[in-house]
Amino acid sequence: QVQLVESGGALVQPGGSLRLSCAASGFLFRHCYMRWVRQAPGKGLEWVSMINPTGTTTTYANSVKGRFTISRDNAKNTLYLQMNSLKSEDTAVNNCARNATEAPRGQGTQVVISS
Repeated sequence: QVQLVESGGALVQPGGSLRLSCAASGFLFRHCYMRWVRQAPGKGLEWVSMINPTGTTTTYANSVKGRFTISRDNAKNTLYLQMNSLKSEDTAVNNCARNATEAPRGQGTQVVISS
């Protein structure tokens, strides 16, 4: 069955960096567009970034553009999100998901930005 397991979340200070990972299994990862989404406390789901199957095309929400980098390793069936220059408003539970519309399947990984 399809599984997406996120990891890498932590408590970091403003200005810090984190790298999130999403381990995929149960489907042909290398054929899928993948995206990161997040949900801040008390808010709805926000799209963060998307990457095409070969990793050659990426898109970002304006709120993270220039600070976050999405990437993938198809040999390892893993999706990544490098998060730099973190701000308090980046505090959220982050999930990976398949394609543009499929709902997240995993429990997500929590990122807390606080001094």
